[in-house]
Amino acid sequence: MANNKCITCKFYYITWDQRRPYGCRAFGFKAKRAPFIVVEESSGEECHLYEKREKGEKRGR
Repeated sequence: MANNKCITCKFYYITWDQRRPYGCRAFGFKAKRAPFIVVEESSGEECHLYEKREKGEKRGR
C-alpha cells in the first residue's frame, strides 16, 4: 500500500461529515477512509494528482 501523502497534499481536507470525514478537492469526493486508499483501490494506481502543500498554505484551497 502507498504511503499516506494525503496529509501533506494541498487538496486534502477534513470534512464536517462524520460518515465521510476525509476529502479530496482534486478528485471532488469525501470518504470514510483516507483519499489515497480510495484512489488506489478504485484505479489500481497511486494518486497522480498529489501536490505538496507549501509551508503556511491552508489545506484544500
